[in-house]
Amino acid sequence: MSAIALRGPVRVVVAQHRWALWLMGVLPLLTLAALVGTWLWTEHVVDAFAASGCSVMHTTPDCGGTVDAYLDRQLWMQKVLDWSGLLMMVLPAFVGIFVAGPVIARELESGTYKLAWTQSVTPARWLVAKLTVPTVVTLVSVSVLSAVCAWARTRENAVHEASKWYFREVYGSIGTVPVGYALCMLALGALAGLLLRRTVAAMVVTVLVYVPLVMVLNHVRDGLWPTARLLGNGPARGGSWLIDSGMLTASGEAVRWTDCRGSGAAAEPTACMREIGGVTVFRDHHPASHFWPLQLVETGILLALAALAVAVAFRVLRRRHG
Repeated sequence: MSAIALRGPVRVVVAQHRWALWLMGVLPLLTLAALVGTWLWTEHVVDAFAASGCSVMHTTPDCGGTVDAYLDRQLWMQKVLDWSGLLMMVLPAFVGIFVAGPVIARELESGTYKLAWTQSVTPARWLVAKLTVPTVVTLVSVSVLSAVCAWARTRENAVHEASKWYFREVYGSIGTVPVGYALCMLALGALAGLLLRRTVAAMVVTVLVYVPLVMVLNHVRDGLWPTARLLGNGPARGGSWLIDSGMLTASGEAVRWTDCRGSGAAAEPTACMREIGGVTVFRDHHPASHFWPLQLVETGILLALAALAVAVAFRVLRRRHG
């Protein structure tokens, strides 16, 4: 199918939804302006604090104003980062709602799709155009937003550790996962619109699908990549995501600290663990180097779901409209 053949339907989609598409295009610029502007606005506070030699933990009367300004600056920057993370977490749902309702279901509900299909546009070409435009805009917009959020968190963590990389609001706002969620919800929204053919119903169902999808992937995320195991009491590397801990017996069997609950030995958990055979302390964790493997596996799952939803959507379209 040539790009020339799609030019007409694509142009119609852009004209129909130009304001929503403009908003998705402007959103990364607004987020960039907010994050960069906040950083530049408060950078002099960081420089003044570093040059003063003051400490947050051991302040003196002379350092009171400097420390207060520094703490206020941290609080303000954290709020901006939190709002950006929240935006990235809810954005896929809005993408799905937009495609499910205004893009697909509204045309099927009102019957305006028939006009396009009488203008030498097949149902398959109509659906391709409906998916292509929001896909391109979503891919570009969410990728830029993710990069901006990653930049801001990297800069802020250089000053002080704002949030761990594995926190949900952080993990879900940087890397490839936000793009995966957005494209997945776009596809699921299109499928909901085709199946239900009612604008409000399709939008509601799309939201109801998004919530359990996020919950399930949050629950299984720590198992998407093999954990690393630390033995002994040595410190874990900075930024590690602790998954499990306990002690290993002489045979290599793992016993957990929870096995000692209710044993009357709560004050001496190590002694209790040794009584039930524990020999060596272990900790299973995801170091910071596992960020990208976890991201790519989860993104792959989301893209596979998106591909499946698109395939089902075209099948539904063929069965109902030929």
